[in-house]
Amino acid sequence: MATRTARPDQRPEQRAPRAAKRAAPAPPAGPATAPHGALTELHIRGLGSIDDVTLELGPGLTVVTGETGAGKTMVVTGLTLLFGGRADPGRVRANGRAGVEGRLVLPPDSPIWARAADAGAEPDEDGSLILARTVSAEGRSRAHLGGRSVPVGVVAELAEDLLAVHGQTDQLRLTRPAEQRRALDRYAGPAHLALVEQHRAAHAAWRALADDLDRRRGQARELAQTADVLRHGLEEISALAPEPGEDEALDTLAKRLGDADALRAAADAARLALVGDVTGDLGGADLGQDASSSLAAAERALAGSDDPTLVLLAQDLADAVAVVSDVSVQLAGYVADLEADPARLAEVLDRRAAITALVRKYAEPGEGLAGVLAWAADAEARLSQLDVSDEALEALQAQRDAAREELATLSTRVTEGRRAAAEGFAAEVGTELAGLAMKSAQVSFRIDTDPGRPGPDGADEVALLLSPHPGAPARPVHKGASGGELSRVMLAIEVVFAGADPVPVMVFDEVDAGVGGQAAGEIGRRLARLAQEHQVVVVTHLAQVAAFADTHVVVDKSPDTAQGVTATDIRAVRDEDRVRELARMLSGLADSDTGQAHARELLAVAAEARA
Repeated sequence: MATRTARPDQRPEQRAPRAAKRAAPAPPAGPATAPHGALTELHIRGLGSIDDVTLELGPGLTVVTGETGAGKTMVVTGLTLLFGGRADPGRVRANGRAGVEGRLVLPPDSPIWARAADAGAEPDEDGSLILARTVSAEGRSRAHLGGRSVPVGVVAELAEDLLAVHGQTDQLRLTRPAEQRRALDRYAGPAHLALVEQHRAAHAAWRALADDLDRRRGQARELAQTADVLRHGLEEISALAPEPGEDEALDTLAKRLGDADALRAAADAARLALVGDVTGDLGGADLGQDASSSLAAAERALAGSDDPTLVLLAQDLADAVAVVSDVSVQLAGYVADLEADPARLAEVLDRRAAITALVRKYAEPGEGLAGVLAWAADAEARLSQLDVSDEALEALQAQRDAAREELATLSTRVTEGRRAAAEGFAAEVGTELAGLAMKSAQVSFRIDTDPGRPGPDGADEVALLLSPHPGAPARPVHKGASGGELSRVMLAIEVVFAGADPVPVMVFDEVDAGVGGQAAGEIGRRLARLAQEHQVVVVTHLAQVAAFADTHVVVDKSPDTAQGVTATDIRAVRDEDRVRELARMLSGLADSDTGQAHARELLAVAAEARA
């Protein structure tokens, strides 16, 4: 752990978490490494009452304790912020910038590495993955992953497989029927969740067909008019049958036909310059010796030499004679094909005008003929959705009914899956409650099914019911439980889920509110059990929970006389310091002999239970 430090010369995103004044962490009694990975270091700066602290987090169970208002929740806030949570500028201290950094150690086969690499992130020198997040007082937020600046959404996506935060807000969320239904689906397993996703897709397909049918029936007149306009346009375009690029080809052809005389004169003059007047009629022009004859004479002059340079030049001249001959032949063919054809020119101009009219009518400015063809393709697609003939409506109704039958089949399977899972889920939660001093409590699910009104998630209304003691009626859990009972029920649900949760880091923020006595010790026991497979961080006010920790962190608030503000200090405690903290939590007096004796007893009981 670290006390407050000051490093104004560096912003958090410019460096990795560093070893500023750290108190040595308590030696972990849990596993040496978490199987899914662990957060080994957390650095928080300028957040709430925290000025600058660095926490070294060990594997197993870490508890965070301290007086009310000392800033314990800022640790959870920092973790949430680091992993893509909403940035609250109101949490930023007067220095104008808050920063959180973390060092995450992951196994080589973790899928997080591939997703981080896609974002351009790279591992640190020791093989860890470094995350950083900064927030300004104006609300601007930046995230860094593996040394690269990334959108906050990228980190939030990774957090789904890295971090799970369980707090009192999550307990309130789980009192909602929709959340209870999702919890039951999650408990039912991956195959059931895949079935629910299939049901959602089938529901969307059925709803789209039903809406389309209703739309066509309700707007038959308007749709028919629109369809007539589209058909008229398609008929007009089809009658002309333009080809892609034809407008540009017509422009070129029209120019050639219109300039036929000038083009013929230019081509004929070029041909005569190359090969001379084979007819003997130069038309009164004196062209001198033609290029072909001159090149041939030059080639003959060099052909008899045995000088290597002149031999090569003679070959070049021979090639030039061949090129001139080929060009002259092409020019002769061009002249022969180029005839002034007023009728053909008129035909080309008429078709070009017709295409131009289509472009003005159906294309956007600048699109040309390509815009006309695109409009036609879109009109064809739209017509299939505007058909309000009896045949089309009957076919669409048949599709809708078939989709409804498929949805009903899937809905029945989803309901069967939920009913099958409900008994096992309730039994496991009940087992956890028995260990949380609610041995007589009974938990059950009420599943009300209305096949006639399926929703995206099925046709079921799910409610979690609690009967706190024999003879008590089963009522919805948020109505039939006291505050302490509700906390225990929700914690039991979290424990049932958490054992199968693959995320490496789990955070529990005062989920033990309203609990005490034997139940408090059982909460600590269950959190310690979770810590065998996960890295668990718990913010708690219960000494019975804190006694189970592998690492115990204390948050203190004290005035900073130099800055004139209240600041938070975080330190690890062990041995006698830990006994004093537990005594403070038990009796409010850290130096009480009775409190310390009770604290030692709690530590001994927890150690025995863990062993």
